[in-house]
Amino acid sequence: MASYFENAAIQVQDRLKALSSLVHEIEGERLRCEQTLDHISKAHDKINQEGRLTPYNQQKLKGLYNTALNDAVQEEELLRQALTKITEIRNICNERKLKARSEGNREIFHRGALMKMLQVSAQTLPLWVGKPEPKAPPLCGAIPADPNYIAKPGDMVAAMVKIVEGDEDSWILAEVVSFNPVTRKYEVDDIDEEQKLRHTLSRRLIVPLPLMKANPETDPEALFPKGAVVMALYPQTTCFYKALVNQLPTSVLDDYELIFEDSSYPDGYAPPLKVAQRYVIDIKERKKS
Repeated sequence: MASYFENAAIQVQDRLKALSSLVHEIEGERLRCEQTLDHISKAHDKINQEGRLTPYNQQKLKGLYNTALNDAVQEEELLRQALTKITEIRNICNERKLKARSEGNREIFHRGALMKMLQVSAQTLPLWVGKPEPKAPPLCGAIPADPNYIAKPGDMVAAMVKIVEGDEDSWILAEVVSFNPVTRKYEVDDIDEEQKLRHTLSRRLIVPLPLMKANPETDPEALFPKGAVVMALYPQTTCFYKALVNQLPTSVLDDYELIFEDSSYPDGYAPPLKVAQRYVIDIKERKKS
């Protein structure tokens, strides 16, 4: 009998094949859409040259616009199918990682590799691709989780901990191990391999990180406004610090530009730094019990 990991690898391969097929279909549909739009443009040019809209040209344009609309709907459907396959692949890989960890095979990252992994995680965070209604959901960009939301094993969160006895409480980047519904407490691992610490914390000391990026062009309300006070992962660290939003992302590829508090500077703030949406969150003042 094939092992769990062999079955997981087969499932990933099956979905990759399906994804490859969908990409080819999307490309074909995109070319058809371009051809239809080209026909529409030429029809308009002809009408402008003639200086009038005849019943024949009117009917022709109506047919072309209907074709373009149907092409766009079909292309959207194929794109959403492709996004679903990508999500399934991510979920299978995450479940495989959790299974390996439960068997004592936790991945170990050196500092440089860990920073690269966090960067890739932010870059590959799924983009919310919605329709005009409803608006972006919870855990998309700046939109917080629902009050009763429970983060799943493997999810990244901000956790308020005391790393060294006597130090102030710190917000660190952590990964959920489990949640106990009886005690209402999480077990989380410090993402920093140098610390290798596991913490048991109440829900109020855990803030889930976004599960999706917000598109600044279609869902600007899902971004923190300029001047907002946030907590963000300081570049090349695994700790969250207070910052001000200086500039918002203008495209899905952009990061926030943030100004972090820093008492070593005359005005109390360090020069602006770029931080990905995944690591910018709203954290209210909380006391550690």
